[in-house]
Amino acid sequence: MIIDIHGHYTTAPAPLGEWRDAQVAALTDPAREPDPAGPAISDDQIRESIEANQLRLMDERGIDVTVFSPRASFMAHHIGDYAASSAWARICNDLCHRVAELYPGRFAPGAMLPQSPGVDPATVIPELERAVVELGAVTVNVNPDPSGGHWTAPPLTDRSWYPVWEKLVELDVPAMVHVSTSCNPAFHTTGAHYLNADTTAFMQLLTGDLFTDFPELRLVIPHGGGAVPYHWGRFRGLAQALGKPEPEESLLRNVFFDTCVYHQPGIDLLLDVIPHANVLFASEMIGAVRGIDPRTGHHFDDTRRYVENTGLSDEDLAAVEERNARRVYPRLDARLTAQGH
Repeated sequence: MIIDIHGHYTTAPAPLGEWRDAQVAALTDPAREPDPAGPAISDDQIRESIEANQLRLMDERGIDVTVFSPRASFMAHHIGDYAASSAWARICNDLCHRVAELYPGRFAPGAMLPQSPGVDPATVIPELERAVVELGAVTVNVNPDPSGGHWTAPPLTDRSWYPVWEKLVELDVPAMVHVSTSCNPAFHTTGAHYLNADTTAFMQLLTGDLFTDFPELRLVIPHGGGAVPYHWGRFRGLAQALGKPEPEESLLRNVFFDTCVYHQPGIDLLLDVIPHANVLFASEMIGAVRGIDPRTGHHFDDTRRYVENTGLSDEDLAAVEERNARRVYPRLDARLTAQGH
């Protein structure tokens, strides 16, 4: 199988965005408050949004299953308060669950968390548990910067995060470390903030000892790890200067990278530097980069093409495209096994 572990519902029907606009407007004008039950979206609207977009491209590119979570830029945890984020997360998670119910063989649900700046991370646990236990989510997205580009949250190694990590270990689900929209004009959301966050999260983990306390915790750093593979020598040197073990020894039992890197040299470098057991196939389509590369004639985010052009052995290719995902996402593996895969 070809498993894409990084997909977002970027093509959700218009009523979802309209509901969110009303919710945001109601922060200053309570008369605009939308129906707390959420937007009215039919199964046919979901089918139309998926079949013409993600499912069509999955079929064209030979991708069997996508782990599908709410649109990352829509999480926008910096907007409103915890109550707003909680309502928004519930609605978005329910919608991704419905997609997976309509296409059980093609999508597995992921979930966002109701994070909010300055709010105790432990407040996300009820929605985390609901998403996994009731909705069947195989992963959750954890935003290391709910402030939206101002980085007011403590590092992921801070003890305030520990209840979240404890719950993830208990439920045996990994988390993808994924920020949302940047409200800081110095950081473009997808071109800077996303990649900055990937790099920052890795450095936070390198300087801490999180996995000593949580040896079974699994974190996925998306977008190929940001700058991490390109600057692997820098991180090794910093670990040495800080008296830390080599990153391979201290981090790579627990930290994984996806293949959302949109050119061949980048994928080549990722797979040359990072052990193949730590790389999981992903494309994040339809996402931030939707165009066609005029140099190749193919979509930038057609990452399967790059991975299969790296010269990996059949065994390593199968690990990257399927087996690593089933190992890191045991609830996904159980779901696929139950389907006969």
